[in-house]
Amino acid sequence: MSMLRPLESAPAPGAEVVFMASYLDALNLIERLHRLLLDVVKDEFERLGLIDLNAVQALLLFNIGDNEVTAGELRSRGYYQGSNVSYNLKKLVELGYMHHQRCEIDRRAVRVRLTEKGRQVRESVAKLFAAHARDMRETGVIDMEGIEDVNTALKRMERFWSDRIRYIY
Repeated sequence: MSMLRPLESAPAPGAEVVFMASYLDALNLIERLHRLLLDVVKDEFERLGLIDLNAVQALLLFNIGDNEVTAGELRSRGYYQGSNVSYNLKKLVELGYMHHQRCEIDRRAVRVRLTEKGRQVRESVAKLFAAHARDMRETGVIDMEGIEDVNTALKRMERFWSDRIRYIY
C-alpha cells in the first residue's frame, strides 16, 4: 500500500501553514491550561487555609485516590513532569497526608497511600472539580458533546506523541 496520497487529496500549501499555526496554538493552550489548573487549585487551597500544600501535591493526592502506588508508577504515568515526585511524596508523608512503607517483594520500592488527612484533601479537590464541571455546563462554556470532542482529540494527540516516542529508535 502506497503512503503517497493522490494529488486531488493533497492539502493546499496554505492549508499546511494554517494547520501548523493551529497546532502551535493548541500546544500553547495545553501548557497554559495546565498552569491555570495549578493556579486554580492553589487559590482554592489558600481560600480553605490549606497553605502547607502546593497544587502539584494536591493533584498527586487527588490522582492517587484510594490506590496504593509506588513513586515509580507515578513518575512513569508522566502526570508530574517538571516536579520532583519523590520530593513531593516525602513532603506529603512528613505532613501526614500519606502513609508509606517498603514493598515486601522489592525492598527498593516504597508504596504510598492516603491517610485520612490526605483523603480530606482529595475530597476538596474533587468538590472543586465537580463545581467547575457543573458551572461550565450550566453557563454554556462547554456541553457534553464538546467535552467528548475535546477528550477524543487530546487522546489522539497523546497516542500520536506516545507512538513517536516509542518508535523513535
